[in-house]
Amino acid sequence: MKPVLKHIFQLKRTYEKLPFFDFLRDDELSTRERLAFFPCMASFIMSFGDLNRLVLRSEPTDDPWLKMINAHTYEDDHHWPWYLEDYTKLGHDDTKQTPGDTLRFLYSDATIQNRLLAHRLAHLVWGAEPVVRLAIIEAIEETGNILFALTSKIAAQYQRETGVELRYCGEFHFNLESGHAMNNDHAELAQITLDAIQQQDALQRVDLVFEWFALWTHELLAYANGSAQGAPRTAQAEAELTA
Repeated sequence: MKPVLKHIFQLKRTYEKLPFFDFLRDDELSTRERLAFFPCMASFIMSFGDLNRLVLRSEPTDDPWLKMINAHTYEDDHHWPWYLEDYTKLGHDDTKQTPGDTLRFLYSDATIQNRLLAHRLAHLVWGAEPVVRLAIIEAIEETGNILFALTSKIAAQYQRETGVELRYCGEFHFNLESGHAMNNDHAELAQITLDAIQQQDALQRVDLVFEWFALWTHELLAYANGSAQGAPRTAQAEAELTA
């Protein structure tokens, strides 16, 4: 697994240079402008709990790799309520629209990559043997580390400005993510032996994880830029744009 982990960290260094993360680092933008992407990610974030509970988790099992995966899923399957909490705190519940308009937005072209990401990851996981799934999970974790390291700083500034704590965007979530990543211990993963076929399979699959997450970031940035430029973001407007 050592060569796979090395490859993941190389991909991570490239991933963190994507335009979306430069956008999040731009101190000339207000905190609200940098968090304008937040509604766009709803489909993926709300699916992530199911990805852990219904795709990654496999119980009962005697497989040692699946046991490791199952333990991880119990740490990651319950974060979506914090997303909804921040969604409200950022004022998005104040946008008055019908349930139909909400669905039109969630299934519009503006959120295609968010919808596809969960499906793609599920397909990737189901097609991999358990020990290779560990590499997939590690790649997913490293993408999240980049995002939440940046949003936690924005959330801290937002709290200083408004007095409102954002738990999903902020240090509350980031510290949990960082904590259980350390508990999984890269050293433990590095001790896992993969045969040549497993190693090649893992390398190809983590490449796809970063490729798909990169597409996801481009969509988040496009949405945020549209919001920052004053483009209408009602579901009706999205439907008109994609009709």
